[in-house]
Amino acid sequence: MADTDAGTRHVSRLIARPWREVYEYAADPRNLVHWASGLATATVTPVGDGTWLASSPFGEVTVRFTEPNDLGVLDHTVRMPDGTEVLNPMRALPHAVGTEVLFTVRRREGMSQEEVAADAGTVAGDLETLRGICEG
Repeated sequence: MADTDAGTRHVSRLIARPWREVYEYAADPRNLVHWASGLATATVTPVGDGTWLASSPFGEVTVRFTEPNDLGVLDHTVRMPDGTEVLNPMRALPHAVGTEVLFTVRRREGMSQEEVAADAGTVAGDLETLRGICEG
């Protein structure tokens, strides 16, 4: 994990599967409940126009991924229960061993460095779960 002065942390994991496979699995919001415990804990249902409703650790949220693409971009915006929108940059990058999945955790207004570190730890665990599923 890289850490910057602004509280941004880049969390990545190598997955021994072709990047396109990892991308397609991670880009499907229905799969979030299987690997993204920090975002979806029970159900993810479509609400239209590419937006999904998810039960999360912090209540009901909506999730909208970037359009499908050939670049491995998995950016997604989460609308929190209070209406705050959080952009989560994420990539599935070709790598010599298969895929490097990179997630950027950003410090939001009012977050302490400890909260950023906790978020990064959750993301690291989620990426480990994604690796286990993809390499299964």
